[in-house]
Amino acid sequence: MNLAGKTLFMSGGSRGIGLAIALRAARDGANVALAAKTATRHPHLEGTIYTAAKVIEDAGGHALPLVADIRDEARVQAVVDETVAAFGGIDIVVNNASAIRLTGTLDTPVSRYDLMHGVNGRGTFVCVQACVPHLRRSSNPHILTLSPPLSTNPRWFRDYPPYLIAKYTMSLFTLAFAAEFADLGIAVNSLWPRTTIATAAVRNVLGGEDTIAASRTPEIVADAAYAILTQPAASCTGRFFIDDEVLLAAGVRDFAHYDMQAGAPLQADFFVDALPGMRSADMFAKQIASP
Repeated sequence: MNLAGKTLFMSGGSRGIGLAIALRAARDGANVALAAKTATRHPHLEGTIYTAAKVIEDAGGHALPLVADIRDEARVQAVVDETVAAFGGIDIVVNNASAIRLTGTLDTPVSRYDLMHGVNGRGTFVCVQACVPHLRRSSNPHILTLSPPLSTNPRWFRDYPPYLIAKYTMSLFTLAFAAEFADLGIAVNSLWPRTTIATAAVRNVLGGEDTIAASRTPEIVADAAYAILTQPAASCTGRFFIDDEVLLAAGVRDFAHYDMQAGAPLQADFFVDALPGMRSADMFAKQIASP
């Protein structure tokens, strides 16, 4: 199974992991609708929905750039309707857009709390609600959310409760939607990276070039997403996947080509356990919190 002729509706996707997933699908000849806010170049961020659309087209896919704030349900419904008008339906929803602020409770303005929950939780709900009537008509419908596995271990709640709970809201929707839409045959899963990924968020928020060097490329998440999205929906739902575990199950044994810097110790991402030889997320959190 591949993604030729399939239509992906993606929140975000102008750069980073979302764009990498779009490009992996584009190589099969997929259609990709990008619903994102970045219509003009940001001084600290690479790419817009229009530059992303061009590289998707260059990779062999068909792109539809759609300016949208996914917190706005009316606008989301409008761009979903545009997607269906352009491509005839929707087969896959990728909840990629996310807001982040790595601060504790006392250092998180309520406006930033609202932004994280608006984009992460509300945005996921709004996009799925608008797309499910079309997904149910697909022969192999999938919803894939970029969010971590759920845990009640206090270590993950200690450092950044507002962000953690905003991301866990996305993960809770994976559990809920998988059960709610099981009778419709829609696969609903979450995917999260084992390590930090070389994206603008890592460079600008999580520690700069040193952390980039300890990261993997977005292509590892894209390849894992592709492996999930090409599975039969009926037998692949309600799961919390980690990127390298997905690829191991698919037969990949050499991950070195995903490393940003050959031989550098990798930095484990938040909310997942480090493998032997990786720097733990606990130590990473302490480094970010230190003056």
